[in-house]
Amino acid sequence: MSRIRSVATTAATATTSATTSVVSTVNRRAFLAATGAVSLSAGIGYALGPGAGSGKAAPAQAAAAPVPMSRRAPSAPLAPYRSGTTLATVSAPRGTDGYRRLGDGPAWDRVVRTDLAPAKPGRESRRTPLAAFVQFTDLHLVDVQHPLRYEYLRAQTASAWRPQEALSVAGAVSLVEQVNGLRGAPATGAPLHFVMTTGDNTDNNSRNELGWFLKVMSGGRITPNSGDPRRYEGVQDSGLKLYWQPDAALRDADKNAGFPHLHGFLDAAIREVNSPGLNLPWYSTVGNHDGLPGGCYAPGDSYFSEFAVGGKKLMSLDEARGAALWKNVKKGNDPKGAVFKEVMKSESRRMRSVTPDEGRAPFTPAEYVKAHLDPAHAGRGPVGHGYTQENLADRTQYYSFRITDDVVGISLDTTDPGGHYEGSLGTAQLRWLERKLIEVEKSGDASYVIVFSHHTSKSMRNLRTDPHHPRESRHGGDEVAALLGRHRSVLAWVNGHSHKNAITPHHTEHGSFWEVSTASHIDFPQLARVIELVDNHDGTLSLFTTLIESAAPHRTDFADLSQTGLAALYRELAFNAPGAKPTLGGDPEDRNTELVLRKG
Repeated sequence: MSRIRSVATTAATATTSATTSVVSTVNRRAFLAATGAVSLSAGIGYALGPGAGSGKAAPAQAAAAPVPMSRRAPSAPLAPYRSGTTLATVSAPRGTDGYRRLGDGPAWDRVVRTDLAPAKPGRESRRTPLAAFVQFTDLHLVDVQHPLRYEYLRAQTASAWRPQEALSVAGAVSLVEQVNGLRGAPATGAPLHFVMTTGDNTDNNSRNELGWFLKVMSGGRITPNSGDPRRYEGVQDSGLKLYWQPDAALRDADKNAGFPHLHGFLDAAIREVNSPGLNLPWYSTVGNHDGLPGGCYAPGDSYFSEFAVGGKKLMSLDEARGAALWKNVKKGNDPKGAVFKEVMKSESRRMRSVTPDEGRAPFTPAEYVKAHLDPAHAGRGPVGHGYTQENLADRTQYYSFRITDDVVGISLDTTDPGGHYEGSLGTAQLRWLERKLIEVEKSGDASYVIVFSHHTSKSMRNLRTDPHHPRESRHGGDEVAALLGRHRSVLAWVNGHSHKNAITPHHTEHGSFWEVSTASHIDFPQLARVIELVDNHDGTLSLFTTLIESAAPHRTDFADLSQTGLAALYRELAFNAPGAKPTLGGDPEDRNTELVLRKG
């Protein structure tokens, strides 16, 4: 494939001829990075031709056009900063028990990790920025009134229903606002190239949620409501003590734990939200909640489609029966949802009537790709957000794209269509991944690779056969990690799924890389991560990771049900959610870090 250069680089070449003497004395890429002219526009962010999803060659006339520069580079010299990140302050609780209000808390310092290479002195003055981007993961934009939701399993698992879920759209928009307000990459000050979402962008695999997600990312007005357009019809106005009933005086279980009575909360939760859209190009990786009904059942069964758009919703279930159902889900013993269907059918008389809504229908993988390719959702680009027409033709959801002249990104599809929330790769995709890595190393067109997926290496243990490819084997996380470790070009594997910050070193005799797993934006502490790649010019590279919260204030005001007030409340409710795990933020070495690597 011919080398594709960005408009910014070409322009820089034309305008720096008068500074040849300066450039000759310093590394050219360092000079261009310092002036904001290195490939920091969307040659940063375009798919490597329409064949990127399948490995096929792209027609010459269909070569991807550079995406317009999304923001101006900061004035030279580039400088680190802390404002707007967890290096400055992090939300923290007040008090010691009951419902705890949040406020400004102490910052998380940066930890230097030398598991894979030593941190040599003086690198701060030598380093050159190579790439910088933001990772969103597990946004779980959720239609809280969707009939397929299993809130009634709350007694079995805290993830079945969360008090904050009705505010997921407002919370995600606030995260977009935070990214738009960043001055660049925190460790170097270099311009940010793009945002990547690493899956579970939706929660119920429903078309309305997909539309909300695309508008959050690219800009638009969103009404996070379904069913009756005039009112909320979910578990939070059911009168059941199992759930927080914010508008009612009922002493439900959550109010007994200190949750407030907030008159007008439900009306505010389904009110229109406005997203400015990201001012950066953005890319999309698919997760199990984006591809499987309930995030765990094999798609294609007409029962799920009919139930999703229908007029009945189960809101409570006998605890013993619920425990048995959850056990099946957790162990992956019901990948096709047979037990779930049996329970739903037997409980039909106890279901409550809700307004049917065709918008709740599940979307197929092809519809997911088509929605991303819709120019109406292009935002700052690229059209398709990584996906191409070849993905549609080949029925794939994986692709490669150029990040900068030196770095290529690879986005994987780790969802197993056979069912269950854990993941794996099919043989065809694994071979495609290996070919891409070999191409990068042999072509000399780029030096480094960053791999993106939804599942972590430890959560890729589901080797159930893909019903569409019954003769194809599935491959787990250990096998994928071994493949990545055989290629020195691979620097990082960036993922989510676990809802927890964790950074894991992988070392083999052939090479080493860092696995960077980031917490979700549905559970506290609701984070995203900025990742920067730099060359230390001493035989090592560094990956800087910096966590950010949404732009919403840490302190909440129960009387403020504006879009910003709801985003702040989203975070505080998540902190106080019964059953919430206090360990999801990870340890200091999993948060703000410098991860040192040997240069391949």
